[in-house]
Amino acid sequence: MVEKEFDQLNVIPLVDVMLVVLTIVLTTSTFIAKGVIPVELPRASSSRAETARTLTLELDESGTAYFNGVKVSLAELAQRLTSMDRSVSILIRSDRDIRLQGFVEVLDLFKGMGFSKVSVQTEKVGCR
Repeated sequence: MVEKEFDQLNVIPLVDVMLVVLTIVLTTSTFIAKGVIPVELPRASSSRAETARTLTLELDESGTAYFNGVKVSLAELAQRLTSMDRSVSILIRSDRDIRLQGFVEVLDLFKGMGFSKVSVQTEKVGCR
């Protein structure tokens, strides 16, 4: 039997491998862009100091709320907020290990009462 020399290179397996790699890269980048991959929050690369009058709401790890240093329940917080100007800035300082539901309830309260200047304080991450 006579061996035949290679006249051309079969690139179909190479194309198959490259398509698989392309699929993996696109899938991974989609997860990162949409935030599906869990990340540790609340850290941010930048922070901005509030200069205007700001009211502070602090939430500790157990979910207890402190409005300007005074312990309050959600009902008491709602009662205090009814008489306040809706354009005042509110800063939420929350523990990073708080239950998400407790945090969402506080944000929902502010949104439902018409407060638009609500921000969350984060820890600035240094350059590594």
